[in-house]
Amino acid sequence: MASGGGGIGEHYMRVIRGDDGYDDGGGQHQEKPGAAVSVAKGVVAAAAAGSMLSLAGLTATGTVVALIVATPLLVLFSPVLVPAAFAASVLAAGLASSGALGAAAVGVLAWMYRYLQSPSGEHAPAGAGKVEHARALLDAKAHDVGDWVQHRLDQART
Repeated sequence: MASGGGGIGEHYMRVIRGDDGYDDGGGQHQEKPGAAVSVAKGVVAAAAAGSMLSLAGLTATGTVVALIVATPLLVLFSPVLVPAAFAASVLAAGLASSGALGAAAVGVLAWMYRYLQSPSGEHAPAGAGKVEHARALLDAKAHDVGDWVQHRLDQART
């Protein structure tokens, strides 16, 4: 399969060996991220935070609805202390999970803000190197697939 246009996996292997031009440490990258990369980072941050905030809102709404529906039924068909304890535990669990999801959304927003503010990597937040490495791997794999498709097209034409 390595005939013609070079071996399949060439870009991927360069990324694994580390001679792909990317520096996953704290040093300078050879390529500066453009405006499109910053916009893409912002879109991803907004999507992640928006989904977490919407989950927090849905959890809080579901907790209130469950409390509204369950409380009268339990009061009518049970002694008074059992539904009160059940309602209090449902309320506490719902509020705790809603607060945790909201805090996670704020944490993601704060991380993405720090990530967007340090594109050169000098004060990047924890995990930024892994994000850049994963981006480089995906980029290499996309080139790999493109080379493979071109190779197969060349084979089909002959």
